[in-house]
Amino acid sequence: MPNIEVSDFPTREIGPLPFPPKTRKGNRKSDTPFAKPRISSPFCAPLVKFKASVFVLVVTEYFSGTNSIFLSRFYALWTKIVVPVHRNQSILCFLYIYKCSRRRRDIHTAIASARTGVWGIGASNQETDVGAVIRNGREVLLQAYNWESHKHDWWRNLENKVPDIAKSGFTSAWLPPATHSFSPEGYLPQNLYSLNSSYGSEHQLKALLQKMKLYKVRAMADIVINHRIGTTTGHGGKYNRYDGIPLSWDERAVTCCTGGLGNRSTGDNFNGVPNIDHTQYFVRKDIIGWLKWLRNAVGFQDFRFDFARGYSAQYVKEYIEGAKPVSSVGEYWDSCCYNGHRLDYNQDSHRQRIVHWIDGTGGLSTAFDFTTKGILQEAVKGEFWRLRDPQGKPPGVIGWWPSRAVTFLDNHDTGSTQAHWPFPSHHIMEFFTTIFYDWGNSIHNEIVKLIDIRKRQDLNSRSSIRILEAQANLYAAIIGDKVCMKIGDGMWCPAGREWTLATCGNRYAVWHK
Repeated sequence: MPNIEVSDFPTREIGPLPFPPKTRKGNRKSDTPFAKPRISSPFCAPLVKFKASVFVLVVTEYFSGTNSIFLSRFYALWTKIVVPVHRNQSILCFLYIYKCSRRRRDIHTAIASARTGVWGIGASNQETDVGAVIRNGREVLLQAYNWESHKHDWWRNLENKVPDIAKSGFTSAWLPPATHSFSPEGYLPQNLYSLNSSYGSEHQLKALLQKMKLYKVRAMADIVINHRIGTTTGHGGKYNRYDGIPLSWDERAVTCCTGGLGNRSTGDNFNGVPNIDHTQYFVRKDIIGWLKWLRNAVGFQDFRFDFARGYSAQYVKEYIEGAKPVSSVGEYWDSCCYNGHRLDYNQDSHRQRIVHWIDGTGGLSTAFDFTTKGILQEAVKGEFWRLRDPQGKPPGVIGWWPSRAVTFLDNHDTGSTQAHWPFPSHHIMEFFTTIFYDWGNSIHNEIVKLIDIRKRQDLNSRSSIRILEAQANLYAAIIGDKVCMKIGDGMWCPAGREWTLATCGNRYAVWHK
């Protein structure tokens, strides 16, 4: 779900307006192409890779303290094996490992940094350039769980489905929160460094991530950092201290609005639990360290930021810049505009708030297009005229900033057994965009056909949308210049012999040239 500069390999965006003003509407100039990054790597010889592996083994087995004798031997080993190959980078990596390893829980981060420093510098810039996926715009995201998945040995269950997920054409799978939580679903986190959850053990999770990597499906971690359940009581008799576990914060880490001694929240409160104060430097430093651990040591590649309304988007920008996920998406969900119980036609103020949040991240994150979801749910009631705004464009975030809009119909909150805002199930194939993994065989096959058409016709997030019809019972549009689609009961087909029916189903049809 930007305009990015990666410190080692700068990239820049072409165009006069890399970040549009927050009040600007219409097509964003930041959707223009990017220059390709320059890539270089001084470490590519097999001999260096072998020696580096030995070095990491030494660190893992023996680096349990920071005494001077050990450090002197450590440095001697480093200079003997690595410095002759590339002096500048090796000295830099040694200093970084020494710094990171002062705390035992950071050893995995240190080792991961060592690997990157020895043979990973620039070796796969696609993996560290957080703008590459957004510039590509060809991602298809699968939400790979629902609200009840924790009851079903989920990591092992999902591992068996990885080949089908890859074969179906999904590029990324969003997994539920993987860390220890006070609630089985994972959304009341406590010990962020424990990977034993109700979804399975740490071993099972890593086996799943390894299989996803083998099949080239990126794993998206659900990042729940708006709030955190304490372990002991502190100020006011509330559970706002985190003694006895990694990231052992005190009451200063909790906003004063939710029972702590920190500053006021920079977003909306998540009531009933301690909300994290992201204005505190020590909090942000620890969160970045944790995100780096998830990214480099555990094996997650993408991030989804839960309850993004709860803290300022500037901190999401800082976290993305620090941990460098391949792609990110934020859940900025607030209410659409209604007149009584009826949805307003004009939802510009709603989508503008989501656009503001994306702007606040520096364009480094995408966002779920809740505006489009709200409009689609009313459109299926015989109101397809809602699907074209006064400027003739799609009425959601996708109409203003398509490269940053992640469209979807339902997720674990809106649908599933929670059903806070469910999409009518009998209309699901008309508006399929993003789904969660509890489909049947019939809808599975239809979805795969649509993904295949998108891939074969080289559609992406920047492909143009020309809306031809938006009536009560009919919507039709041309996407790019080679795909045409229609939904609704109305009779319609594209003019011209060049169009061939690609697939069709209940109240929808797709053609291509």
